[in-house]
Amino acid sequence: MSAHSETPHGGGHLHPPTANQSSRVDAPTLGMLLFIASEVMLFGSFFTAYFFVRVNAGAEWPLEPFELPKFVAGVNTAILVTSSFTIHWALQSIKRGNRAGLQAGLVLTLALGVTFLLTQFREYSRVGFSPADGAFGTIFYGLTGLHGAHVFVGLTLLTFATIRAFRGHFTPAHHHGVEIPGIYWHFVDVMWIVVYATIYLL
Repeated sequence: MSAHSETPHGGGHLHPPTANQSSRVDAPTLGMLLFIASEVMLFGSFFTAYFFVRVNAGAEWPLEPFELPKFVAGVNTAILVTSSFTIHWALQSIKRGNRAGLQAGLVLTLALGVTFLLTQFREYSRVGFSPADGAFGTIFYGLTGLHGAHVFVGLTLLTFATIRAFRGHFTPAHHHGVEIPGIYWHFVDVMWIVVYATIYLL
């Protein structure tokens, strides 16, 4: 095979043409947004079951004689909401070229997320009922457990982002590795506010 068939006239290597992008949103961000949309539908199915039990089936909430730890859940809500601000700080820091702010924001977000999960596990150990305690127990553990699983996934993504941040992988021009986990983390935070308001306060 001749060299002419392997390289273009300029002597450089052949490359595939740049993919056409019709959307204003880049592909990785669009993929995360579509994934979040599917997650919203998943949570929606659980909330549908919850409202069916509460409204149509006329079940007591919470089931007697149990009480929901509203104060502890409220503190956990404040912890998770604070983590939204720290991940936002991390993203804005790298956009300005502030690596120390990026690293500090990610570490704080991880610490707050881990604190949230540990507090939720402690709540489970002391709440006094199990998923086997009727529809009440099933819905409570189903919704809060589903959210807890999403927090764990978010923490996994943030852990990789933090490792990369300390290795100097992000720049003001290239920070998708922070932005995309941040979008997911904001989703996790918003979903917890909905879960908290629905399960603990209504």
